[in-house]
Amino acid sequence: MLDALTVAVSVAALALAAWCGFAAYRDQPTKDWHFIGMAVVTVLALAQLVIGVVLLARGEKADEGTAIFVAYLLGAFCAVPAAGFMSLAERTRWGSATVAAGAVVLAVLEVRLFDIWGA
Repeated sequence: MLDALTVAVSVAALALAAWCGFAAYRDQPTKDWHFIGMAVVTVLALAQLVIGVVLLARGEKADEGTAIFVAYLLGAFCAVPAAGFMSLAERTRWGSATVAAGAVVLAVLEVRLFDIWGA
């Protein structure tokens, strides 16, 4: 795995979590700008998913197993979009809190992916 991309996804996810957490603190729902931020984080997670699959296809192996690695890659890719869709259903401050929680989950998944790959 690319360490720089893992750090970039983690930092972007934590920045999104802070931004949406601040919106929830101010009693604001998710707005269009938040969805643009979610799209940026999702594109980074998609790039990581593609790179991870390409590395596996080239014959490289994750230390803790291929199946668990792919499962974590897919979970990392889906964390922020799932939170974004849930925030559309809850157009209150709790929608912003949901996105913040989803972004924190993504950051934690990134740490775990780093461990699974065997850095």
